[in-house]
Amino acid sequence: MKICILPGDGIGPEIMAEAVRVLQALDLGCEMTEALLGGCAVDATGDPYPEATQRLAQEADAVLLGAVGGPQWDDLPRAQRPERGLLGIRKQLGLFANLRPAILYPELANASTLKPEIVAGLDILIVRELTGDIYFGQPRGVETRDVDGHQERFGYNTMHYSESEIRRIVRVAFEAARRRHRKLCSVDKMNVLETTQLWRDVASETASEYPDVELSHMLVDNAAMQLVRNPKQFDVIVTGNMFGDILSDEASMLTGSIGMLPSASLDANNKGLYEPCHGSAPDIAGQGVANPLATILSVAMMLRYTFGREGEALRIESAVKKVLAQGCRTADIYEAGTRRVGTRAMGDAVLAAL
Repeated sequence: MKICILPGDGIGPEIMAEAVRVLQALDLGCEMTEALLGGCAVDATGDPYPEATQRLAQEADAVLLGAVGGPQWDDLPRAQRPERGLLGIRKQLGLFANLRPAILYPELANASTLKPEIVAGLDILIVRELTGDIYFGQPRGVETRDVDGHQERFGYNTMHYSESEIRRIVRVAFEAARRRHRKLCSVDKMNVLETTQLWRDVASETASEYPDVELSHMLVDNAAMQLVRNPKQFDVIVTGNMFGDILSDEASMLTGSIGMLPSASLDANNKGLYEPCHGSAPDIAGQGVANPLATILSVAMMLRYTFGREGEALRIESAVKKVLAQGCRTADIYEAGTRRVGTRAMGDAVLAAL
């Protein structure tokens, strides 16, 4: 079990330290090697995804990532920004399927901005295509053109999907729905975008392979509204890269805090990159107050999807539930009557529960 550890930037090293402690406590004989990705890699090598990290990531069975980015790198050329490292590793490893569960733990029902009766029992899985769409389509860029005798800048990106790219991510979503409540909602914008008309067509065609799963379609603007109005109508949602980026963050806030949500990005053979859904939170970096639970839960996803260790994955998830039931809360999920703890103390509590 070779794992490439990428702490990254901001709160990344703090939350990663707790996830590594959990892995060590399970005593699975993992071989863990740490490397640079993101802003820290830019500072050290000038490259957000240096060659040494590329080699380690390709040789590893799985990659565990903290977070990348921060305002100190915002003025760099786009090719050197930390986020390019994240896009680069996803593309190089062929991590096309992003799984983002949005689960509301009963103890956090009051932490959601929605009424408890709207979100109680929420358990959604968003399956986001990760290596295509407007984020990777060509041509792209910014150029200056002559318009009626004066110079004006134009920015352009290209939304692009092939039939095979759509079919493989839709199949991942159908398989996931088959293991859950057999309901799949495909989200697109087919009334405006030809690319997503193709998406809907391919999703509908693929449904014939899964007669036991109920497929529905929804336009992305309606889906954004329905996630707030009645989120429990959904079981599994599948969508493209850009829409999935937005909808998964929206869904995360239904659960009370994005600091609770893990994610998995998988290739065709279930090799994966696992990371919390939240960012690097530079405003609280180094203060020891970040929530490590999303990263710890990402370890559970890694054990489940890449290594097939369902028992250990359930142990971690049960430990997190126990800690929440005991009233331990980091700042992002704190409420009156609970016990506020820091990053390290939350890790200690999970280890004790394990």
